[in-house]
Amino acid sequence: MISRIDLRGAAFPEGGIDRDLLPRAELDVEAALEKVRPICDDVRHRGTAALIDYARRFDGVTIERVRVPREALTRALTELDPAVRAALEESIRRARLVHREQRRTDHTTRVVPGGTVTERWVPVERVGLYVPGGRSVYPSSVVMNVVPAQEAGVGSMAVASPPQSEFGGLPHPTILAACELLGVDEVYAAGGAQAVAMFAYGTEECRPVSLVTGPGNIYVAAAKRLLKGRIGIDAEAGPTEIAILADTTADPVHVAADLISQAEHDPLAASVLVTDSEELAAAVEKELDAQVAATKHAEERIRPALAGRQSGIVLVDGLEQGLAVVDAYAAEHLEIQTRDAARVAARVRNAGAVFVGPYAPVSLGDYAAGSNHVLPTGGCACHSSGLSVQSFLRGIHVVDYTRQALAEVAGHVVTLAEAEDLPAHGAAVKARFDWKVPGDK
Repeated sequence: MISRIDLRGAAFPEGGIDRDLLPRAELDVEAALEKVRPICDDVRHRGTAALIDYARRFDGVTIERVRVPREALTRALTELDPAVRAALEESIRRARLVHREQRRTDHTTRVVPGGTVTERWVPVERVGLYVPGGRSVYPSSVVMNVVPAQEAGVGSMAVASPPQSEFGGLPHPTILAACELLGVDEVYAAGGAQAVAMFAYGTEECRPVSLVTGPGNIYVAAAKRLLKGRIGIDAEAGPTEIAILADTTADPVHVAADLISQAEHDPLAASVLVTDSEELAAAVEKELDAQVAATKHAEERIRPALAGRQSGIVLVDGLEQGLAVVDAYAAEHLEIQTRDAARVAARVRNAGAVFVGPYAPVSLGDYAAGSNHVLPTGGCACHSSGLSVQSFLRGIHVVDYTRQALAEVAGHVVTLAEAEDLPAHGAAVKARFDWKVPGDK
């Protein structure tokens, strides 16, 4: 069901392991660009009419308007299963605890007497938050997008999620209920590239935004790439992935269950075990056979995901090699199930989120750890972070110098301007003085 990659005995070069040796899903965003380009152009020019047409074409629904009526949000929360509401409220509470601590404060540095630089942290004015639909419903993604935006102080936010035929062309009612719980009343029944285009260009119903965040399929990722620059984006999210670094102390039942939990998302989802124990590898393979057979979505999602080239069991010589492998892989979710797991986790450099020990499964982070589950995929964790309050803030430097403070450094400014052959830069400083500044010729 799942392949093996044996790296035992391999000599890793000083620069690190070749990432091409590791399992990874093929995601051709470049090819998808040509498919989404005409869709985005159409939304730009026809606005709401284009979105209604694409709802019929891609989602099989007929809608008259894209914005969700206010009463639909109220009704969704009223009719929500009390147990689901309680779980969402707890997820929101924990997420707020974590994200509130991420707030940034303005700071002023006195560079010289009379010269200061203040770094101000200003929230993005308006954001578009994308919540996937399709195979599954993700109210948790509403929480993960909205909470950090609110804690950052974003004043205007809109949520988009695909229309569902079984719910009269509205997004899934649990998504609507989550929006209502969080106080978001601007929600749109729009999915895919067309939703990103709606946010970027605006329509008769939706004002354009400055930033779009949230996971989605390859077409959402392609639209983000296409429209980046007109809008800011968090990341080009690809298929979800889990890597588990485990040794002989790991429970194969836990490891198999966690691999399956990510494979459940999508046939392209990646589930990777890195271990120095062939005994554990064999036990996990046996558990996968047993657990998958008893799991919902086994045939249409889980088996294809586990059997795909993006998943595998990677055998290594020991912990040091295992750490090198998981750092090269840079997983969206990384579990550490080893002896002294906290110490090992502290050495990890590349991961979207790290889950320590046997009682911190990725599922906890998906819903109720307090952490954010919108995380970098496809190896991007080596240079990018997950969604946070910082994602919705901009740092602005405010420079405040007196005449004397400028005079003291003017000579250096003029010298550097002339060294770069930009004499007008120096002249802009000289013009402020009726005498030659130090260093002037």
